[in-house]
Amino acid sequence: MKRKFEAKLLYHQEQFPIFQNRMYDTEAEARACPRGDVQLVEDQRTGLVYNAAFQSELMTYDANYQNEQAVSPLFQEHLEYVSNIIDRCLGRKSIVEVGCGKGFFLEMLLKKEFDITGFDPTYEGTNPKVMKHYFEPGVGTKANGLVLRHVLEHIPDPFDFLLQLKEANGGHGKIYIEVPCFDWICKHRAWFDIFYEHVNYFRVSDFHRMFGTVIESGHLFGGQYLYVVAELATLRKPEINHSDQVVFPRDFTYGVSEAVQTKLGLVKSSQTVIWGGASKGVIFALLKARAGQSVNTVIDINPAKQGKYLPATGLLVQSPVEALATLPTASTIYIMNSNYSEEIKKMSNNTFNYVEVDHE
Repeated sequence: MKRKFEAKLLYHQEQFPIFQNRMYDTEAEARACPRGDVQLVEDQRTGLVYNAAFQSELMTYDANYQNEQAVSPLFQEHLEYVSNIIDRCLGRKSIVEVGCGKGFFLEMLLKKEFDITGFDPTYEGTNPKVMKHYFEPGVGTKANGLVLRHVLEHIPDPFDFLLQLKEANGGHGKIYIEVPCFDWICKHRAWFDIFYEHVNYFRVSDFHRMFGTVIESGHLFGGQYLYVVAELATLRKPEINHSDQVVFPRDFTYGVSEAVQTKLGLVKSSQTVIWGGASKGVIFALLKARAGQSVNTVIDINPAKQGKYLPATGLLVQSPVEALATLPTASTIYIMNSNYSEEIKKMSNNTFNYVEVDHE
């Protein structure tokens, strides 16, 4: 994706897997996964942050793409919280979820008696409330509210995409948008939260520049996500606010080095174990390996990931039962997402040393 106007370079990495949530059947396939570069820039006209090296033609999602987080009870609590925001701000009548994925959240809202329809061309289920195509002009569906959860970070031109949604919905209605929070990533030096698959990185202020009327906005999931509820009719082209530009930390990848771990007094063990074989774990393992600190064991509670291999590193994902049975009690487990710390400690009987990688 190339744009002709001035952009400020923030961060650069080469040869990341283009799909950090695509699982592979063999180690060889995983290591040979397609890759692309990350060149994060701040657009000096709009103030939006995106990957200038992104190539949308490489992105083809299929059944091997596994990003379902709802296996975790904690994430289910997050979805309950989100459903309450939608209920409060959008109501329960005539709701459309754009990019509903495997339909877990849609099914949750249906059980709560929301009148909701989903749109997603990659949907694999059988629920007649999900249309297996895009929500775009001409679909013949007009909603009181649109729900856009963790979709906009994948779209090459997010403003044009929102314009299309506005047109498809007759120029009116409210929209709920939820995306990862770039301010949180910067503050926590979360180098494992920058992916090729995410072409855009948003701050709350971006949406206040994009919409004339923001009904509600805030942060979710321990600050890792942000959300906004806005009036679609007030969508406008964002312009950069020079007093609110991105301050990207110079020491962003500070935590990659072993020297930093020693300085912080982290426990060393004979093997490196990570709990979380999703996006964060994939990038954590890859950059650690490049720094000469290879990960040995990957644990994940998602059955769809277990027995499969992570892209780029080719690491095998194991179930907690399988991995913990042979793990020495002195081992250190790197927790990829501190939101799950208590859940992980409980599942592993609080037997090991635990390091939350996303703490400041």
